[in-house]
Amino acid sequence: MLIVIIRTALLYMIIIAAVRFMGKRQISDLQTSELVVTMLISDIASMSAQNTSQPLLSGIIPMTVLVASEVLLSGAMIKAAPLRKLICGRPIVVINEGKVQQHELKRLRMSVEELSEELRQQNIFSFGDVLFAIVETNGKLSVMKKPEKETPTMEDMGLPTDDSGIEAVVVNDGTVSEAALKLCRSDENELSKILKKKNIDIKDIFIMTMDRSHECSIIKRSEAL
Repeated sequence: MLIVIIRTALLYMIIIAAVRFMGKRQISDLQTSELVVTMLISDIASMSAQNTSQPLLSGIIPMTVLVASEVLLSGAMIKAAPLRKLICGRPIVVINEGKVQQHELKRLRMSVEELSEELRQQNIFSFGDVLFAIVETNGKLSVMKKPEKETPTMEDMGLPTDDSGIEAVVVNDGTVSEAALKLCRSDENELSKILKKKNIDIKDIFIMTMDRSHECSIIKRSEAL
């Protein structure tokens, strides 16, 4: 039993390293080749963890070959567009200048109901609002609304804007994130001044967010915790 636990733990760490090496993607963002490699790695790891009669290298070597092949193939696809098209396919326009492309839907084996569902998930409830809709190579739908259906921006209305940057979590459960502070163009000295002004101890903070203008939002730690 101990051998199985050790083998499983080692394979777990190897798979995490392999996935990190291939790049950060969600499952829904995986291209065809990446999805195949992920499935094969999981199968090989499962067999290697269960079959203790085989040496661990019999699982590690195939996984290494798969990861190396995927990295090399990804590099080749960047330089060779025809190869990328062959492996990943190409984006397909399903709504072109407001017109639903029925033949493209049939080729994708995508029903009108599925297209409607994808549009609703992007807060679009009418085909008449769409100028272009494109099914990307990872299966996601990209949509461009008709100009008259777009929500006006502050620039469109001629209003002044202040760039306060992204709101980042600078304190998480009492722990300060230096990277988040740097993103907010701040530091620990500035943070200490803000907390002193608000009369709050950092150990009492559950979540604290900040933007570049140093506007803060603080959620205190619950007494039950």
